[in-house]
Amino acid sequence: MKPDIIRIAQAIFTVSDLNASREFYVDLLGMNVLHEENGALYLRGVEDREWTLKLEQCGEGETPRVRHLGYRVRDEQALDGLLALAEAQKLPHRWEEELDRPRMLRLQDPFGIPVAFYHDVKTYPWLLQEYHQHRGPGLQRVDHCNVRVPDVKATLDWYCAELGFRVSEYTVDEQDAYWAAWIQRRGGVHDFALTNGAGPCLHHWAYWMPDAMSIIKTCDILAGARMPERIERGPGRHGVSNAFFLYVRDPDGHRIELYTSDYITVDPDFEPIRWLRDDPRRQTLWGAKTPRSWFEEASPMEAFEGGIQPAREGQLTGIPVHVI
Repeated sequence: MKPDIIRIAQAIFTVSDLNASREFYVDLLGMNVLHEENGALYLRGVEDREWTLKLEQCGEGETPRVRHLGYRVRDEQALDGLLALAEAQKLPHRWEEELDRPRMLRLQDPFGIPVAFYHDVKTYPWLLQEYHQHRGPGLQRVDHCNVRVPDVKATLDWYCAELGFRVSEYTVDEQDAYWAAWIQRRGGVHDFALTNGAGPCLHHWAYWMPDAMSIIKTCDILAGARMPERIERGPGRHGVSNAFFLYVRDPDGHRIELYTSDYITVDPDFEPIRWLRDDPRRQTLWGAKTPRSWFEEASPMEAFEGGIQPAREGQLTGIPVHVI
């Protein structure tokens, strides 16, 4: 029986200047500080009942990175199943704890991605209807993550076969080789997306927004703060997922997507949607070209024993033709 993973739930980023990161995430994007410790901020959106993004000050001389991506599981039996899987496949693993999360299983998947799984967590009242406390554009809840990997098909197959993920959409090239995939556990378009490229690296971490106007408001806020360079791509509408989107970069280059208006995939007769890599409507339904940085830049991920996980090139090369 596969471990019952509920959803993507949290990430830990290390940052070079915690004060600059606070200005970006809290003062401008309006994320809520749930906890603050020496050298760390624990943030959430207004619907999140637990912290979903930890910002941790880098050590001297360290490169900002993603320490891990975290999933919540149904029960302790799911953690036992993940432990058995890690032992059977000889994956690096250990038990860890974090603030509000006393028992987390951290492992390095077969492709080098650092992932953590937990069930027990302390939750807090949501702020969704505390409108007088809302600040910034209104980030609502964590939605998904996207990781750049050198072998999309192998990664996709492992997550589906071993962890029970389901495919919602995928992209192939003219030779029918997999270039990207969107997979999910909770019945939306994706908890986890895979994009071809040197990796593993985090492409982006995404928050659900209440509507398209909140995304446009983000652009106004960044422009008003004289930080338009933080806007990398959008606003626009994806062909993949149908979502209205905006991509912004934090002071260390970590990419955040603000995302709304996708669809559900819970029906048993749902069929995954196939796209060609060079279809311009796939990237942006309106036909706008994508900045080259969006395909070529990503955040490094932490190795199991510390340091940076080396990024490896795969056999597929190149990027879509519809770029600027």
